[in-house]
Amino acid sequence: MPTRTARTAWNGDLQKGSGQVELTSSGRGTFDVSFPKRSAENADGTTSPEELIAAAHSSCYAMQLSALIAEAGGTPQSLEVTADVSLGPDPAGGFRLTGITLKVRGEVDGLDADGFAKAAQDAKTGCPVSKALTGVEISLDAALEG
Repeated sequence: MPTRTARTAWNGDLQKGSGQVELTSSGRGTFDVSFPKRSAENADGTTSPEELIAAAHSSCYAMQLSALIAEAGGTPQSLEVTADVSLGPDPAGGFRLTGITLKVRGEVDGLDADGFAKAAQDAKTGCPVSKALTGVEISLDAALEG
């Protein structure tokens, strides 16, 4: 499997500095980052490590869930996955990720609600990004629609 790369160029100190993160492997974008905007309620056009982790987690989870639904005999018609990643103080000092909430709504043929719930739970623990984030509590809200 390939290795993917992102690059960040940063100038200045934490409070007054800023940077740009580049999705190098795909070449699909460069995004502004700054700590004051990272810790503000309004991101004001910048991204953050937490948003990038949320993007990685929601996409990885969707892929894993689609595979597990198929293994269970279902056919995923659509999956909508959101990931909310929270940053907060670390009792040991500094900051840490304090939690991740995955929410998935799916339209699936051939699986009932229990089968979907099992696949959703297995995907939560089985996707590679979930495995990488084992030090963070991950909660799941999964339901079929339609």
